[in-house]
Amino acid sequence: MSPQSKMFIGGSWRDAQDGRTFEVRCPADGSHLATVPLAAPADLHAAVEAASNAFQTWSKAPGRERGVLLNRLADLVERDIEIIARLEALEIGRPVAEPRHVDIPSAIATLRYYAGWADKLDGRSLAGPDHFGRPAHSYTTRVPVGVVGAILPWNAPTMIAAWKIAPALTVGCTIVIKPAVEAPLAVLHLARLAEEAGLPAGVLNVVPGHGQDVGNALVQHPGIAKLTFTGSPHVGKEIARKAAELLRPVTLELGGKAPQIIFEDADIESTAFAVSLGIFSNQGEICAAGSRILVHRSIERAFVRSLSAQAEGRVLGNPLDVGTTMGSLISRKQYDTVTGYIDQGLAEGAVLETGGRAPEGPGFFVRPTVFSGVKNDMRIAREEIFGPVAAVIAFDTEEEAIALANDSAYSLSANIWTRDISRGHRVADQVRAGSVWVNGGGTPDPRTVWGGDNMSGIGRELGVAALHSHTVEKAITILL
Repeated sequence: MSPQSKMFIGGSWRDAQDGRTFEVRCPADGSHLATVPLAAPADLHAAVEAASNAFQTWSKAPGRERGVLLNRLADLVERDIEIIARLEALEIGRPVAEPRHVDIPSAIATLRYYAGWADKLDGRSLAGPDHFGRPAHSYTTRVPVGVVGAILPWNAPTMIAAWKIAPALTVGCTIVIKPAVEAPLAVLHLARLAEEAGLPAGVLNVVPGHGQDVGNALVQHPGIAKLTFTGSPHVGKEIARKAAELLRPVTLELGGKAPQIIFEDADIESTAFAVSLGIFSNQGEICAAGSRILVHRSIERAFVRSLSAQAEGRVLGNPLDVGTTMGSLISRKQYDTVTGYIDQGLAEGAVLETGGRAPEGPGFFVRPTVFSGVKNDMRIAREEIFGPVAAVIAFDTEEEAIALANDSAYSLSANIWTRDISRGHRVADQVRAGSVWVNGGGTPDPRTVWGGDNMSGIGRELGVAALHSHTVEKAITILL
C-alpha cells in the first residue's frame, strides 16, 4: 500500500488550497518516500470548521457508539501493524522492530483502554442543604470541551497520536491534528483507518504543515477549545504564552533528562543491557531517554565497561534490515545538535568511552556514545540532547543520588535499579518525576498517567486524568 499523499479534512482527502507540497525523505539514506500537501492557515481553518460542525453530533452520540468505533479503529491498526511500522521506520529512520513491537502495540492498547471508558464517564451526586426551606438535590456531569488541537512530534507519531486521539474522542470531543512535517505518513495512514472504521466526517482531521504558520494558526484559532502538544520546551513555552492570552487549557509534554539511579547491589550486566535500551532505543530521540546515568562509585568502572560493550554491539544501518539495532537521526539539524553536544562533553572534560560520529556516508548516523567522568553541572548532564549520548555520573550515598537526580530542570521520568525493594520504594518516593520505574522501564501503560512538571511540561496524559482534561465538570441543582 502506497503512503497516503493527501491531507484529511472533514472526511475527505484534499490537496492544500494553495497547491503547495513538501517531500518526505528517509533520513537513513535520503530516499524519497512521498510528496504531501503542505497545509497553510486556510487549510487549518477548514479543518477546525469541519471539527466544529462534527462536534455538534459527535458530542451527543451515545458513549457506547463512540467506544465501538474506537475499538474498530484499534482492530484496523492491529491489522495494518506491519504497514504502519514500515512507514514509521522509513520516515524516522529507526529500526522497524521498535514501532512494530513497542509503539504501535501501545497505540492499540490506548485506543482499547479509552474505548472501554466511553460509556462509563459520569459525575457526582451531592446531598445539599435546604434552600430557603426547600430541599435541594445537586449533581454534576462531565461535558466535552469542544474541538481539540493536537500538535505531534516526529519521534513516535503513531503512539503519541493515539494518546491524543483516544481520550478526546472518547468523551465526545473532535480533533484537529498537526503532525510533524518530518514524519506525517504514519499519522495520515491512521486517518485512513479512522475513515475505514466509520468515524463521522470531521471528527478527526489531519493537516501536515510547519509550526510557524499552521501550528501557530492552530494555537490561536478561536474555534479550538483545548490544546495538547508534545515537543520541545522552547515551542511549549510559546504555546503556553499564546494559550494564556486566550484563557485556553493546555496539556504540554516537553521532554526530559531522565536519571537512571544504579545502586551497588544491582546486577551489572542485566542492568547495563536495560539501561542501553533506555538511552539507545530510537537513537535516543525519546523524551524519556535515560541519559543521566547515576552509578554508585563502587561499581562505576565495571558498569561503564558493560554499558560501553552494549553500545559497541549496536548495529547501525537500514531501518528495514532485520539486523539493524540502531538507525539514523531524523535530520542534518539533529545530527549537528547531537555531535555538537559530543564535542561539548569533550571540551568540558568528560571521558569519551565509546561512540561519536559514524563513518561518512548517506544518512545522519551517530554511534551510541558513552561518557564517563561526567559532573552534573556539565551541559551533557543538564540539557536534553535527544540523541544516543549517555552521561555516567558517580555517587557515593543514597542521599547524594537523590540530590543529583532532583538537580535538574526536568521531571518527566526516572529509573531506579536495586535488589533492596525497601530502598526502591524509598527513593522512588523522593525522586521528583512524573513516572518512576524500579528495576525496569518501558512505554507508559495507558491506565497510568504520563507527564512531568517544570521544563517537562504541564498536565498529564493517559489514565483517567486525560479524560478529565478533555471535559469540564458542570453542576446542576434541582429544588424539590
